[in-house]
Amino acid sequence: MKKTSLTKDKGGKATGAAGAAPSRLSLDIETFSSVDLSKAGVYRYAESPDFQILLIGYSLDGGPVSVADLASGAAMPQDLLSALLCPTVEKWAFNAAFERVCLSRFLRDRGYLKPGTFLSPDSWRCTMIWSAYLGLPMSLAEAGAVLGLEKQKLSEGKDLIRYFCRPARPSLLNGQQNRNMPSTDPERWKKFKEYNLRDVETEQGIQVRLSGYPVPESVWKEYETDQRINDRGIRVDRDFVSAALAVDELSREELRRELSRRTDIGNPNSVGQIREWLQEHGQETEGLSKGDVREMLKTAPEEIREVLLLRQQLAKTSVRKYTAMENSVCPDGRVRGMFQFYGAARSGRWAGRLVQLQNLPQTHLPELKEVRSLVMARDYGSLKMLYDSVPDVLSELIRTAFVPSPGKKFIVCDFSAIEARVIAWLAGESWRQEVFASGGDIYCASASEMFHVPVEKHGANSHLRQKGKIAELALGYGGGVGALTSMGAIEMGVPEEELQMLVDAWRNANPNIVRLWWNVDKAVKTALKNRTTVKLFQISFSVRSGMLFIRLPSGRSLAYVKPRLEENRFGGESVCYMGIGTARKWEKIESYGPKFVENIVQGIARDLLVSAIRNLSDYPVVAHVHDEVILEVAPSVTVEEVSARMAVCPEWASGLLLRADGYECEFYRKD
Repeated sequence: MKKTSLTKDKGGKATGAAGAAPSRLSLDIETFSSVDLSKAGVYRYAESPDFQILLIGYSLDGGPVSVADLASGAAMPQDLLSALLCPTVEKWAFNAAFERVCLSRFLRDRGYLKPGTFLSPDSWRCTMIWSAYLGLPMSLAEAGAVLGLEKQKLSEGKDLIRYFCRPARPSLLNGQQNRNMPSTDPERWKKFKEYNLRDVETEQGIQVRLSGYPVPESVWKEYETDQRINDRGIRVDRDFVSAALAVDELSREELRRELSRRTDIGNPNSVGQIREWLQEHGQETEGLSKGDVREMLKTAPEEIREVLLLRQQLAKTSVRKYTAMENSVCPDGRVRGMFQFYGAARSGRWAGRLVQLQNLPQTHLPELKEVRSLVMARDYGSLKMLYDSVPDVLSELIRTAFVPSPGKKFIVCDFSAIEARVIAWLAGESWRQEVFASGGDIYCASASEMFHVPVEKHGANSHLRQKGKIAELALGYGGGVGALTSMGAIEMGVPEEELQMLVDAWRNANPNIVRLWWNVDKAVKTALKNRTTVKLFQISFSVRSGMLFIRLPSGRSLAYVKPRLEENRFGGESVCYMGIGTARKWEKIESYGPKFVENIVQGIARDLLVSAIRNLSDYPVVAHVHDEVILEVAPSVTVEEVSARMAVCPEWASGLLLRADGYECEFYRKD
C-alpha cells in the first residue's frame, strides 16, 4: 500500500511537509459522475467508473482557503493529503459524508486505502449535523441565510454544477464530448473555483457562528456509529429486484390496456384525461390523489368505481422502491447511505434516504417465500390468478428484497410499544406501568381503563380493543376528534358520534399524561418569560441567547430557534419558534405542551435506540427503522441474546420498563 510522507515530531504527532501538524481541516469538493446523485446516493455515485474529483477547496487551522484544481491536472497538495490521512486532524465539511465517501474512492484508487474500505468517520465532523442539532436548516445556503453570514453561498452554484458536474450534450463548444471540461469555458471554470472557495468560507462562518453552542461529544460518537452503519450497507437480492420490476411492468401494461378499454382514453397515465372522463360521467373531483380516490370510492357508482380502482392500482407508488434499489445498489450488491443522521428536526431521529426503509408497506401475506418464488420465476399468470392485485403483492414483498450475506441470517429486533412506555414513565401513569411490568396488552388495558370493563384480545369485550388501540395511537399527544379521524377511526368502525366520547374516556383514564402536557407547557412558558431554567422530572427547560433548549434525561438537548410567546388564533398564549415546517420551508411554527411532549417522548425513544445499537455493537447492525434494528449475524447468534442486550436500560432511564422482541429470517420481513 502506498504511504504518505508523514513523519513524527518529538511529541509523536504526525507532521506533513510544512512542519507542525494542523489540528483542523475544513474542506469542500466538486465532483463529476454520470450517475444521478439524487437517485443513487453518494456511495453508488462515487463508484461510477467515470467518477472524478474536480476541485478541492480547503483550509488548515482556519487559514486562507486554497483550491486544488485537480480537473486541470494539479496533484492533491501534500499538506491536504497528510491531513486527510492523519487520524488526529479533525475534518470539517457541510454534509461531510459526501466528502468522506468521495475522497475514500479517490484514495482507494491511488493505493492509500484498502479496496472496499472508507476513511474512518472517527475524525470527521459535519457542520450540517451541527446545524440540524440546533434546529437550523440542513442546507448550506439556507443555514447561511438564517445565520446572516457575511460570506454566503454563491447563488450561481447550481448552474455551474449542472454545467461541469453532470453529463452534457455533445456540441462544438465541448468538442463533441459528453461533458464540459475546464477548457470548454475557462471563464465559467474560474467562477466555479470561486464558488468552491466560497463554500469553504461559508462552512467556516457557520462554525464560528455556532461555536457558542457545541454539539456534545456523545452525539458526535453517535454520528460516527451512524456513518459506520451507512458504510456497511445492507445486501439486496438483485435478481429478485429485477424480476419484481419485470412483473410490475407486465402488470402496469395490462392495467393501462384495461383502463383504455373502459374509458377510450389515449393516455391512461394522464391525470387530466382521467379527471375529464370522470367529469363527463358526473363525478366531480379536484384531483386524483390517494385521498381523493379513496373518498370517491365510498359513493361512486359501479362503472366509475371500477375505473377508479384501476387508476388506484396503476398509480401505486410503493413498487417504485424496487427502482430505488436498482438505482442505488453498489457493485458489491449492497445499498449504502440509507440513513440521515438527525434527519428529524424536532426529535433528532433518523430520516430515510434512497429506498426509505422508514415507510415500507407492511407484509400480511402468510406465504411470503412461495409468493417470492413466483416473482423470481416472473410467473405473472400465476400471480394474477392467485391474488386480486399484483401491485399489492409486489408492494408487500419489498422488504424481502433485503437479504443477508451468504452464510449469515437476519435477526430483526424491536422495542415493544416504546413511545407508550416512555410517556407512562415520564408521566408516572402507574396503571400503564403495571401493564408493561406484567407483559400485558396495552390496547386491551387502555380499553379496559376507558370503559371500566375487562377487555381481552380474544375473549371478554374483545370488540373494545380496537377502540383502545386507535385511542392509544391518536391521543397520546393532545390529539382530539381530528386526530382520531386522521388515524382512520371511522374506517376502523368507530361511529363518528362516538369520537368525542373516546377522547374524553382516554383522557379521563390517563390524568397524569394530561397533567404532563400542561406541566411541560407551563415549564416552557416560564423559561421563556423569566429567562431561567425550569426542571421537570429529569428534563430541564432553559432559554439562552435566543434559543430554547429542552435537555433530555440522556443529556442530549432539543433546540428551538428564536422562541417567543404570541397570541394564538383562539386568543390564548402560544409558544412560537422558527424552524423547518411541513412545506420544508424556514418559517414560524406554533407549538404547545402536548406537541413538546411528543418531541420529548420521540427524542427519548431515539436515545434508547442509540443505546440499544451501542449494546449491540458486537453484532453488525445493517439497518434500523424507528424502534427496530436489523442485524446480519452468524447462524449461532440467538434471538434471545440479541433481545436481552437490546432491552438493557441505560442508567439515565432508571425505572423505565423496556422490552425488546425479535425473530430471525432469511430475508427481511415483518413477523
